[in-house]
Amino acid sequence: MTPSTLMIDATPYTVEYPQLTPPIRWTEIFGNDHPVELEIGSGKGLFLANAAQDRPDCNFFGIEMAKKYAYKAANRVAKLSLINVRVLPGDALLFMNKYAPAASLSAMHVYFPDPWWKARHKKRRVFGEPLIMDLERTMIPGGDLHVATDVEEYYRVILALMATHPRFEIQAEPLPSTPEHDNDYLTNFERKYRIEGRPIYRALYRYVGSRS
Repeated sequence: MTPSTLMIDATPYTVEYPQLTPPIRWTEIFGNDHPVELEIGSGKGLFLANAAQDRPDCNFFGIEMAKKYAYKAANRVAKLSLINVRVLPGDALLFMNKYAPAASLSAMHVYFPDPWWKARHKKRRVFGEPLIMDLERTMIPGGDLHVATDVEEYYRVILALMATHPRFEIQAEPLPSTPEHDNDYLTNFERKYRIEGRPIYRALYRYVGSRS
């Protein structure tokens, strides 16, 4: 094992699928009943670290498919002693479908998901009908869905998908002014892309729950 792996194994900041029994209980994961926000594709953990520092009364759960980046994210929050963060290495769609408890998420964050450029691979995109169905099941009324991507085509696909789910109402979310320091970026991807001058496409939706 590398030193970083040993460090992460010695902290409470990662959870693994073998440790989980569906559906999970957030109170068992975090040890409290604070609101829970989930990030799909947490990468190296920049958003998790910044958000957890800004809002210590909220819990943040990040899921990252690439195990090495999940461990980097966990290492980042461990160094900051952010006890309101947990990171799961693995498949986010699996977690949302089988493990996430109903009506339990106050917010969902999906930032710069892999666009899977090739036509035959687009079915692998994380943002699709299965995810939206699970969001309707797991989010609380009034919860927010935050989305950001640098791929306009993917953004238009997301807008079209969300338009077919009236339980989510689109909100205005203007692009922030030019970032002045690292805390102004959502993710490492945003920092890279904005330095390169790429446009960033964002959307914010509010889950209003059943209209019946």
